[in-house]
Parts: sequence; C-alpha cells; structure tokens
Amino acid sequence: MGEGMSNLKVYNSYSRQKEEFVPLTPHHVGMYVCGPTVSGESHLGHARGFITFDVIFRYLLYLGYKVRYVRNITDAGHFEEEGRAAEDKISKKAVIEKMEPMELVQKYSNLFHWAMHQFNNLDPSIEPTATGHIVEQIEMIKQIIAAGYAYVVNGSVYFDVKKYAGKYPYGKLSGRKLDELLETTRDLESQEEKRNRQDFALWKVAPPDHIMRWTSPWGEGFPGWHIECSAMSTKYLGPEFDIHGGGMDLMFPHHESEIAQSTICNHHVPARYWLHNNMITINGKKMGKSYNNVIRLTDMFSGNSPLLTQAYHPMTIRFFILQTHYRSTLDFGNEALQAAEKGLRRLWDSYQELRKMTSDPRKEINAQLETQFNSLCREFDDFMNDDFNTAKVLANMFNLVNHINSFRSGDLEKTTLSPETLSYVKNQFKNFLEDVMGLKDENGQESERLQGIMDLVIDIRKDARSKKDYQTSDRIRKQLLEIGILLKDEKDGRVSFTLE
Repeated sequence: MGEGMSNLKVYNSYSRQKEEFVPLTPHHVGMYVCGPTVSGESHLGHARGFITFDVIFRYLLYLGYKVRYVRNITDAGHFEEEGRAAEDKISKKAVIEKMEPMELVQKYSNLFHWAMHQFNNLDPSIEPTATGHIVEQIEMIKQIIAAGYAYVVNGSVYFDVKKYAGKYPYGKLSGRKLDELLETTRDLESQEEKRNRQDFALWKVAPPDHIMRWTSPWGEGFPGWHIECSAMSTKYLGPEFDIHGGGMDLMFPHHESEIAQSTICNHHVPARYWLHNNMITINGKKMGKSYNNVIRLTDMFSGNSPLLTQAYHPMTIRFFILQTHYRSTLDFGNEALQAAEKGLRRLWDSYQELRKMTSDPRKEINAQLETQFNSLCREFDDFMNDDFNTAKVLANMFNLVNHINSFRSGDLEKTTLSPETLSYVKNQFKNFLEDVMGLKDENGQESERLQGIMDLVIDIRKDARSKKDYQTSDRIRKQLLEIGILLKDEKDGRVSFTLE
C-alpha cells in the first residue's frame, strides 16, 4: 500500500476548493467518468481527459484503494441541447458513412479502445453503453415525472429547471445563474413545447425517419443526453459515490443536468468530488470544428494532418499531456511536442541507466547526493497528493536525471550511493514513471529484445578480452559500428551502447 492514503487532496469543482479526499467506504473508491460519443473518431482534446483520469485511477490503485472505475459509451444519438435543432449524431453520421447506426457505433468504439491502448490506458472496471440501459433511463424519467419535476408534451419529456431551481441550487457546479440561462438559451426545435426555455429533454419523440428508437410510456423515442449518465452511475456506483470526472466543457449543461436529475431521484448530489480537466488549445486557439484545427488521434500517430510536421508516438503525447497540471490549459504546438519527444527519450534513457546502477562498497557514499536523491523521490508522493500534480513529479525526475547522468559520465566516479537509497530511488521511479504515469518505452518490446541481444554480444566480447583475444573483441566493436551501434567502455568497467 502506498504512502499518503489519508493525505490526498483534490480540487472539487463543486465547492471550488481543495479538499481532503475521504471516500464513502474506507479503502474503496467509486469513480464515474463521462466516456466518448462514438459517432466519430476521438481527437487530441479527448485524449487529455482520458489520460488524466487514467493517471488518477492508477494513483488511487497505487495508494491501495480498491477502485470501481465506470466510464460510459454514448452509443445512442442524444438530443443536442446546444444545437440549432434536435439532432441524432449517430443516425446522421450513419447516413453519411452508409452504415447501420450500430455498425458505425462498433467501428468507432473499436477505434476508441485501440487508441486508449496505444496510450497505455488501463481499461475501466465497467464500461456501460447508453443503448444497454434504456430501461434504467426510462425508470429514472418516470421517477422525475412522479416527483413533479418533469412534464410530457407530444411524446417528449422535459425537465422543469425553473421548478427545480426554486428548491435546489441549480447552477452551483458551473457557476451559472438561472436568469443568465434565460438570456443565453438558443432557439431550438420544439422550443415552443417547453414551459421554460432552459428546460432540457429527458426523452425525445422519434420523428418517422429516426432509425434508433425505443418504446416508452410516452411513445417511441430516444433518451436525452444527460439522463444516461445519471442512470448508469446510479446503477453501478449507487445513489452517492466518490468521484465524478470529465472535461470542463461538460460542467454545463451535462454535469449540471446530471446533478439535477440524480438529486430528484436519489435525494442528494450524486458525487462527493467533481474533478474536471482543462482544455487543449492549438497555437493559442480553442480546438474545434469552427476553427478547422481538430486533430484526430490517428492523424497524431501518423502525422497525416496539415497542422503536424511529423508523426508523434502515443507515449510522446501522453508525456506531453502530463507535463502540465490537468486543471491548466495546455497549448499544443509542433515545437512543444518535439521538445516532449526529446525530453521523454532523455528521461527514459536515464531510467534505464538507473536500473543498471549498483552500489559500490569500495567507494565513498556521497552524503550530499544521498539527501538530494531521497528528498526528490519523497516529493513524488507529496506532489501527487496535492491534486495529482504530475508536472511537479516529472520536474523532480528531470532533476534526478542530471544526477544520474553525472554518475554515468564519470564525474562522480569516486563516490557511490548506499544500497538502501539506490533501492528506494529505483522503486520510486518504477512506481511513478511506469505504474502511476503509465509511461513505457516508445520502442517497447523491440528495445527489450535489442537490450537482450546487446547484453549477449557484450558478454561474448568481454569473454574474448579476458582471454586476450583482442582480434575478436575489435571485430565485434567494428561490425557493430558499421550497423550504427557504438560501444563505450565506461571507467567503472561497464560497457554501454548508443544507437548512432
């Protein structure tokens, strides 16, 4: 069990302050994160949210919690509250791509899962779909109608926001006031059906040409966007759970509406802690279709975009995202990605060097470095306990890289670290770089195979040298150099190699 289970503090969007994290059930965490709408391919902005909550999931596991992580799939065309007309994303895209709606859903669900695995994201504990929970959504809508906070018009059902706001603090999460909502709500199709302009759809009657439709007490139709998350979080995490996560763009109307629905059905706010990651901008502009600057994940991996100067490995993108605190805006640019690529390579090379380091009993222990190594590593826990500050953890790792490279270069050849410190530093790097940050070698298995082959070749060369067979030793070195591998005999007797 990791240190600091009781020291974790998170920024709660609902209270707008950092709070000590205390789960409802000791040693157990229930976390719900809004997943993708699989009407199209995920983009760089989506990646930030899913990587952020993957790290939060990983850190909670590191602390020793048993975590039930629920992340939904929106595979039913929801009613676009912010659009100019009622629109079913899934059905509309299916017509364009000449596919059955569920064929389209399968295609983009598969692509989403593939991309998440490229980023080394852990799978959630449960991944429910909207279409698989129509019954639960209908039951919840019935409860809201029975409580008097929803009304039926022409086969559609709307949530009565004005009535709700008369008793409950509607707008607390997003900071919006009801009077402001009256002024900013757009004219929508079926707007005349609503009692108030800010009311949102719980269920929409299906037009004759609408493909995805279900039978309900109010006629054939399909669910609104917000009700699916209320229904699925309640089913799998209970009426109250620990963490609800998502992007800041979901605070309103989605999360605000979730709170209202769940409060009526379950009699309190569904989650105790609301965590929101900030957005990604592209060269200072918000990423969006209107700016023509959306970069799909497959384009990131292939470099096939006019906004990209090269392809970027998923680990480079993950590392780039984690270099900034999740609640800060992150500006994307090719120079920043290229710097991240070099930074990650440098960090990983030093980590590999650290793993090979041993404490030499013949040398003097460097007391000053012992203190620095221990202090920098202890702070990994402190920074993560301070609202998951991955940026500060990585900054400390780079401070350690400088010290590790000093040992490697021979500048500190007369000193060593104690076995205890070396073991602690190796464990901290492994725990945080691999297990918590979820980073791995960009070259993966190929790098491991190369390392294995080189270890064998270096042993053969070392054996030849011990027998004074310098002809074989020199031949190995020369032929490796011809294929771009440089052997270097270190001052401490070790042999390292670099790819030229």
